[in-house]
Amino acid sequence: MPLYLSRFSYTPETWARLIGRPEDRSEAARSYIESVGGKLHGFWYAFGTQDGYNLWEAPDNVSMAAVALAISGGGALSSFETTVLLTVDETLDALGRAGQVRYRAPGAER
Repeated sequence: MPLYLSRFSYTPETWARLIGRPEDRSEAARSYIESVGGKLHGFWYAFGTQDGYNLWEAPDNVSMAAVALAISGGGALSSFETTVLLTVDETLDALGRAGQVRYRAPGAER
């Protein structure tokens, strides 16, 4: 199954609610991804631009998109971005195929 890395930030209101009533949000994240047949591999909070990161496994892009849309639509986050991760083998395959693509830079002669 494909892996996905999500970066998120809470709204100030969400942080205020969590300060007033601390809770382990990784359990909620786990239930969201398991509802589409996936798995949560990790949930971390961080200093910096983003408040946290998740590493997910989902059956396909549509399943992960459904989870991302549900979370984003919930109103607790100010940002939520998800990146599809490629294995080394998938990247090597893409590199091999890239040589067959006849790219032409903008403005270059044909």
